Amino acid sequence: MKFGYAKHFIALVLAAPLLAGCLERGQPTMVDTSADDDAFCRANNVAAGSNDYVICRKNRDVQRGNANARADRAQRNLAEQMLNNPTRP
Repeated sequence: MKFGYAKHFIALVLAAPLLAGCLERGQPTMVDTSADDDAFCRANNVAAGSNDYVICRKNRDVQRGNANARADRAQRNLAEQMLNNPTRP
């Protein structure tokens, strides 16, 4: 009888890492991009704290948000296309 529980326990231990990936849904972990944005904006000879610097940082943030929205939309479109047009081997 103990051997039956051991098989279930081993199966659970092996499946747990695979199921843990399902828990992360929605936005991925945040990445600190402030150093990259700072370097990009300073490369244009803009002083930190000036209006041009603030506008540059804001534009970078908007561009990043748009890129994330495009990636999310592409993923949703792919999932919808796969659900609506299943192929069977």
